[in-house]
Amino acid sequence: MEVLREQGEEEEEEKEAFVISDELQDLEEKLSKIQVHIPNVVSEFDWSSIDTSQLPASYKTNSAKEQMLLQLADNFHRQYAHLCPDREPLFLHPLNECGVEKFVSTTVRPTLQPYPEMYNWDGCAQFVSDYLTMEPLPSPITPPNYLPSPTTTLKYQRGNCFGFSVLLCSLLIGAGYDAYCVNGYATREICMMDETREVCPLLKKSKEILKEEVKEKAKKYAVKPPRDLRSKFELQQAAKKEAGIEAAEEKKQKEEEERIMESEKPKPDPLYGLRVHAWVLVLSGKREVPESFFIDPFTANSYSTTDDHFLGIESVWNHKNYWVNMQDCWNGCKDLTFDLGDPVRWEFMLLGTDKPLLLLPEEEEEELADEDFDDFDKEEEEKGFDMPSSWVEPIQISHKGTRVLEVKEWFKNREDMVNMRQLNKKTEVTTEYFSPGHVQGLKAHIYKTMDPETERTMEFYSETRVDGLQKRVENAQEMTEYFEGRSDFLHYRHTMFGKRTKRPQSLLVNTESNARPIVQIKEQFHRNPEKPADEDVAERIFMVLEERIMLTYHCKDDYITASKKEFIKRKDVDNKGNKIIMTSDMCISYQVGSFEKNKKLLHLYEMMLKLMEAEKQLRHQVWESETEVLEILKIREEETAASKLTVSMYDTERNEKSKQQRETMERLMQEERQRQVEQDLDYLAPFLIQMGSTEKMSKWQALRLKEDCLSDFKHRLIDKANLIQARFEKETQELQKKQQWYQQNQLSMTLEDEDAYLTYCSDAMFRIRILEIRLNRHKELAPQKYIELEEKLCKDPRLAEYLKFYV
Repeated sequence: MEVLREQGEEEEEEKEAFVISDELQDLEEKLSKIQVHIPNVVSEFDWSSIDTSQLPASYKTNSAKEQMLLQLADNFHRQYAHLCPDREPLFLHPLNECGVEKFVSTTVRPTLQPYPEMYNWDGCAQFVSDYLTMEPLPSPITPPNYLPSPTTTLKYQRGNCFGFSVLLCSLLIGAGYDAYCVNGYATREICMMDETREVCPLLKKSKEILKEEVKEKAKKYAVKPPRDLRSKFELQQAAKKEAGIEAAEEKKQKEEEERIMESEKPKPDPLYGLRVHAWVLVLSGKREVPESFFIDPFTANSYSTTDDHFLGIESVWNHKNYWVNMQDCWNGCKDLTFDLGDPVRWEFMLLGTDKPLLLLPEEEEEELADEDFDDFDKEEEEKGFDMPSSWVEPIQISHKGTRVLEVKEWFKNREDMVNMRQLNKKTEVTTEYFSPGHVQGLKAHIYKTMDPETERTMEFYSETRVDGLQKRVENAQEMTEYFEGRSDFLHYRHTMFGKRTKRPQSLLVNTESNARPIVQIKEQFHRNPEKPADEDVAERIFMVLEERIMLTYHCKDDYITASKKEFIKRKDVDNKGNKIIMTSDMCISYQVGSFEKNKKLLHLYEMMLKLMEAEKQLRHQVWESETEVLEILKIREEETAASKLTVSMYDTERNEKSKQQRETMERLMQEERQRQVEQDLDYLAPFLIQMGSTEKMSKWQALRLKEDCLSDFKHRLIDKANLIQARFEKETQELQKKQQWYQQNQLSMTLEDEDAYLTYCSDAMFRIRILEIRLNRHKELAPQKYIELEEKLCKDPRLAEYLKFYV
């Protein structure tokens, strides 16, 4: 018998091992079926896809003089590369928008604009910065292979730093400035237009002129002020105390500012000194410019030629010549001399330059004969080559580019849930858009003024409202409300108001007594399929002043007219106090397609009483709608004045409530950890409770307990994997929707929109990558955790005695 028992135990052990292996295999198969696919980010604007069919011939071909200029440029570049093999290749003749090589100097098109705002350099720079959208270079360490014309840059309102600089240089030269395009190197903040650490221009306070106070002459018969009886010592001590408090606050504020500056200090740039950038150089002399300076075309800010943001210059050019910098830039641009007539420091390409060469010293000048010098000048003039005229058409900027028609503002993290505000300068109409979560369920608010009983439109998130209100349009004479998803099938309500006999002192205090008098209320209903068409009301009109009620029913099938009823209200009693009986002339009825007799007067009388009660309720609902409008206006004024921001619960520096909550949570977590240390977590407790008494446990019960515990753990592992997968799919779908939105709106997007889109894509890809890593790691660790739990169960003292033959 014992031999048979041992054989049975071995068979059960093999069976249990087989079951466990099947469970593991099943778990691995389910986890392996979960796949992830990372979407691709939408590419940026493609310059190769623009329409060039309407461009003139000068954009698509080169003249004989331009071809000769390109040959001279190639020869100049070969000599330069031979003499300076360590220098980067020069930016001489990139491709234009038609794929034709054009010398960079001929791309500059000096044009004077007929607008007073663009007669000065700051106006031109501000226009270029505001009107164009910034594009980063394809490679941060090399110049681009293409350079479109300034007219194409204006047409598509976008470009990189070279396109910005050529357009700005063309405008400045046209305005009379001695301006040049610069190809050089700058810091990461300048190249990427990173102004996060700059002071907001709106926060910069203008210098106020302090006016000297005019001392009034003491009047001869003025009343003398009362004598100050306060202790001077106490006043001195109080002043010292206040001074000490102010000094401590200033010190604390200074330390806080230093700490913030240190925390916001940018990380080291691995490409420092290698980032290519283009900007504009304005030399002194013309237009009464006292000192040469740089202009960054991205931000329209001016900088000194010794500024630390600019780290070196390769070359400069204008519409007449091209110069190569031969000076050492080890100290950035601080030690550079911008005398383009110095052939030692600046190597020019064409001899026909308007920059005079440096004069020779007097001793050497006397040694040269006048005849030889004149002959040399004549020989050089004969060998000179003039720069061809620009192949670019004149730059034309329409007046629409200088007139503000619309202002849009985008917001984040506001307590009033406003995410965008749009102001139409032409109509002076303001539109505010709200994210879900506003107190009144507000979605959009369109208005000219915040005064009550003026023209406005309010849109709501109807799914968050009990009444299903979708939109409310109001002015001084009427109010229209639109509904959806209502059980009574109401979708439209229109109220007409009359003039008040006496205007209340304040419109913000709305009571039914001072509410606007109602002239008429019209309601429309969708079709209710549970009722016959000639009994289902489609429209009802309450003519309050005329004391009439008109009902229009839905059309029956195969009919083109609808049934109608009109009730004429009368008082319940006459002047003598006698009760008025319902008469046939109080209800005018038209029944379509029915030959039955009219309904009895009692039925019509009851219907009229119900309609009169409905009218009373409707008037109250209209008053509630007016009250709600006033309440929303009051709330919006308070929210706009306060302009509070929502602070994340994780931002402990700004959110005191979150800080207290975090400290409380940490204390509770510490207490929970302490309890867990004192009382070890029992993973078998839930299953032992279900089983009841465990004093006498059979082998079958022990095996069942083990199987239940492993099965529950397996389901939790699978559920966790599915949860990560669901989050991954959600993030992927949201990113794809954002990419589709970008494709549809990329031509009309502003720089802030593109920055926000790129930031969103970067954050979304980061989250997707993290979820992918978590899912893969979970797949790898899940079988291992399953095996570890199985080993713990087998070694548990409560089960080890029963499972020793199955291990």
